[in-house]
Amino acid sequence: MNPSPSLTDPTAPGADPMTLQRRRDQFERFARTECGDDPLYVVLCRLLAERPAALALLDAAPRTQQRPNLLLAAIHERVLAGAGGRLAAWFPSAQGDRPPDGALAAALDEFLQREAPTLAAHCATRATQTNEAGRCAVLWPALAQLARATGGRPLALLDFGCSAGLNLGVDRYRYRHGTAPWGAVDDPAAPLIDCHPVGGIEPPALPPACIAERIGIDPAPVDLHDADATRWLQACLWPHDRRRRERFDAAAAIVRAAGWPVRREADCFAAIEPWLDALPAGVQPVVFNSWVLAYFEPAALQRHVAAMRELVQRRRIAWLSAEGPGLALGDAPPPPPADALVSDAELANASSWWLTLPDTGPRLVARSHPHGRWAAWTG
Repeated sequence: MNPSPSLTDPTAPGADPMTLQRRRDQFERFARTECGDDPLYVVLCRLLAERPAALALLDAAPRTQQRPNLLLAAIHERVLAGAGGRLAAWFPSAQGDRPPDGALAAALDEFLQREAPTLAAHCATRATQTNEAGRCAVLWPALAQLARATGGRPLALLDFGCSAGLNLGVDRYRYRHGTAPWGAVDDPAAPLIDCHPVGGIEPPALPPACIAERIGIDPAPVDLHDADATRWLQACLWPHDRRRRERFDAAAAIVRAAGWPVRREADCFAAIEPWLDALPAGVQPVVFNSWVLAYFEPAALQRHVAAMRELVQRRRIAWLSAEGPGLALGDAPPPPPADALVSDAELANASSWWLTLPDTGPRLVARSHPHGRWAAWTG
């Protein structure tokens, strides 16, 4: 019997040439535009782009999950689980302190050869999770704008595609936008999330929203009481960002203790109307999604957007959508000028925060870093 092809053999059989080139381009683009602030991931993406059989590990994933961040998370999870071997020396999240250097490629090859079966299983059975408490720095002021626009009624918040439900704790975290404090400012134990206001423009000063009801729904929610599942969420974070990891741990502790409902739903859209039917009178329902719709197939995305627009009008709900720049729900004003901390390229690849209300249609309220590090408010 012939030996299995090496994961690092450039001549190894795998994906067809067009798929292989597309994967290479994905990883190169991810290094340039998605993970530029993590030097380890930049180098790993470029090394993986040169390893066809490693790229082929993504073949086991559903098509919408065949993305660089899934394979990176699978690698990171193995390192956090103590299976990284020599590779762990480059991962700050595993107490590694070695900057990317010429020895990284050999350590990666050794790791890939040893961990290939587990990496393939992760790609086949797991999904990148969009839980990022930093986005709440934009969510909280956006909810204040929504509350003002709907008469100041208490909000009923449904996080669509909630993962572990960290967004449900939006009113329990502290935020700092330039000089402006927001959120749970009287709780020194609450995690502090800094959000740089692009051009010095802070979010509109409004009374905070009141959240009377909250729930998360997801086809595969994460149980924060499950250590392995929680480690997968930690693996979806960039390994260099210790502060982000600490913030995740603090937010997870709040959500775990609060016990807000996070429900498994095979069809999340179909679950919205039963939730609406069970709400108490006098609340303003709001459906929120963040970096979830990017994983929809194009036809499914088109159907979902149309169905959400119809639901907004028929049931008088609010829809707050924070997705990548490719999902424009209406006419957007041009981005503001870049400043010393945020480049034109970052602004062009920002998350777009669209608020859709009955009768008024979609309005862009902000652009932000995907993890909430900065925000450009439109007013």
